[in-house]
Amino acid sequence: MNEKERPKSAALSIALMSVLTAVVVVFTIFPRIPTPIHGYINLSDVIITFSAYLFGPWVAAVAGGLGTGLADIIGGFPQWAPFSFLIHGLQGIMIALIARIGLKKGVPGDAKIYMQILGGVVGMVIMAGGYYVVGGFLYGFRAALVEIPLNLIQSGVGVILGIVVSKSVLKAYPAVRSLAL
Repeated sequence: MNEKERPKSAALSIALMSVLTAVVVVFTIFPRIPTPIHGYINLSDVIITFSAYLFGPWVAAVAGGLGTGLADIIGGFPQWAPFSFLIHGLQGIMIALIARIGLKKGVPGDAKIYMQILGGVVGMVIMAGGYYVVGGFLYGFRAALVEIPLNLIQSGVGVILGIVVSKSVLKAYPAVRSLAL
């Protein structure tokens, strides 16, 4: 059995998700820019998008959801943790699934750039829309409107950098394709 035919081990998958979750926590906490309704913008979307393009929907969902939720708890924003878990988890799943449309094999990072961008835009809408709804219920919908442009900037930067980093990693280390779930 050659390397491409070898089944992925559960331990390897768990290790990959754990490492990426930790990186999401770090990118969520540093830097952290406060927003008007007791939230903050950060660089978590870079790693969520990177994970989605390189490793697929389940890795992105776990790393994005768990990583941002843990960062909220660690960073003093526990009221946001369950919502971050759901919003960023769904964001990661959808980015990867859309980027994979039309691929017979390979990772979402191999997808056509327009499919990656489409997946990223859907992820941006999920993230900004999700936080708008949650912020609206917690602090009022009028106040939550202020967050939309900030969240779109955060997720837009995440999409751009996620595409650049994932394509660079695939070019430098093609064997990373074997880790996609």
